[in-house]
Amino acid sequence: MAQLMLNVEHFDQVEELFNGLLVNHSNDTDTTFIYHQLGSLKQHQSKYQEAVTFYAKTLAIDRRTIPEDDTSLAPVYGTIAALYNQMDDYTRALELYEKLHKIGEQRLPPCHQDFANCYYNNIGEVYKNVGDYSKAFPSLEKELIIKQKLLSSTHSDIKEAINSIEIVKKQR
Repeated sequence: MAQLMLNVEHFDQVEELFNGLLVNHSNDTDTTFIYHQLGSLKQHQSKYQEAVTFYAKTLAIDRRTIPEDDTSLAPVYGTIAALYNQMDDYTRALELYEKLHKIGEQRLPPCHQDFANCYYNNIGEVYKNVGDYSKAFPSLEKELIIKQKLLSSTHSDIKEAINSIEIVKKQR
């Protein structure tokens, strides 16, 4: 029901619903779910700082029982990093993307799709956003190499990676 209300942009009712559930929650699993949904709601409303606050609450609860470098936390770290990037807080975005990269290095095979998408692309894009093209280039190049190993040569993701590299090359 909440997703339906989000789809038709009844944000106030969705927020009221989740705040009511938060009062009547029964455990940490419920609480993290509700905070995550409230974060998603605020993100849909372009209230990025409020979204970060709710996602951070989700992380705080999860980290009580899950190690900080567990891959199950990666989606929330990635979401918060993307929000910081949208708010032009590139330092914080980069810190979280680098944290994700370290988690990935410890837990995933080197040619995993997440390295290309979640780590190298995002790190490269942050460096591109701040105009540090010499740091953007190696990350975007690593993204392309991984995607070329995993995808067909005609895949749109490879074309996008090549275009990003070309843009960075022109700016260097």
